[in-house]
Amino acid sequence: HKNVHPLLGGGAIFAAFMTMIAFGVALLIFAKLGKLSFFPEAQRHLMSQFNVFVHVLPQFIGFIVSAAMMFILGLVDDIRGVGFSYKWKFAVQTVAAAIVVASGIHVDFLPHPLLDMAVTMLWIIGITNSFNLLDNMDGLSSGVATIVSLILAALTIRQGQYFSALIFLILAGSTLGFLRYNFNPSKIFMGDAGSLFLGFMIATLTVSNSYVTPQSVSQLPVIVPILVLGVPLFDTFSVMMIRWQENRPLFVGDTCHFSHRLIKLGMSVRQTVIFIYLVTLCVGVSAILIPELNLLECMLVVMQEALIFGLITLLMVKGNRLHVLHQSLKTDLEQLRAVGSQSGNGNVGIE
Repeated sequence: HKNVHPLLGGGAIFAAFMTMIAFGVALLIFAKLGKLSFFPEAQRHLMSQFNVFVHVLPQFIGFIVSAAMMFILGLVDDIRGVGFSYKWKFAVQTVAAAIVVASGIHVDFLPHPLLDMAVTMLWIIGITNSFNLLDNMDGLSSGVATIVSLILAALTIRQGQYFSALIFLILAGSTLGFLRYNFNPSKIFMGDAGSLFLGFMIATLTVSNSYVTPQSVSQLPVIVPILVLGVPLFDTFSVMMIRWQENRPLFVGDTCHFSHRLIKLGMSVRQTVIFIYLVTLCVGVSAILIPELNLLECMLVVMQEALIFGLITLLMVKGNRLHVLHQSLKTDLEQLRAVGSQSGNGNVGIE
């Protein structure tokens, strides 16, 4: 970006989300106390959800405390800037993920509980940092987070998990309100306070839900979050692979991200962001169907999504070669102009 931007957009997302969560909890309590009698239908539905809320209260408290930790960590990182060590970030993220697991939120499809806990912590830390890495262009991370949240809300509504669906919708609304000011040309950035918070929220919410339904013919629906979050994961793995191959530090920023490579292909910032939105939507919408498909149909959906990312990879490889060729031709042209200038003929043409 060419101009100075404030970094407190993450504070707006965090404040909006926590305000709506507090409002929702207050409504549940008022309904239980009979204070919403002037809305009898709403009171009846809220009272039926109050017992659900009480049942998951320990997980809910661990979830909210850890989310606040992520926001504070990102805020400190925004204030400290490049001088803030990634080791501290990973340490705090590990503690936050451990709190989530200790509260009872973890996957339960692996052969041993310790494996479930370890995979859950790795997933939370990985997705948290994926959204942090994805926040490299106007409206990119916030827009992808909005789309992912809406897709997962639709999925949980289909499965009758209304409590989780409500949290996804609150998160989507909080991010969508910010996106208006973050889309290119942006007026404000979310900073690490926003990207770490969003990544942590989505990662934790995905492991707190069950995707295997009575209609599921296998355990394959457990991969639904991986498919829905395919874009952040693809960006993270591809960037890390490029840095590793080039013997560069894995945690130092560069312009090797999915979005930057699309820019090198000739797209504008807006075109790049909208392209990534569409990819996120394509892979996410297909994943909604998996819990109700038979094994063959599930495999076809997985294959389709693998082919989508395969095509994107081919596009990136081809685009990188074209970019290298363009840079080489540009260098040769500059050298020819320099030679022409020294020989007294500044107008050197190339056909």
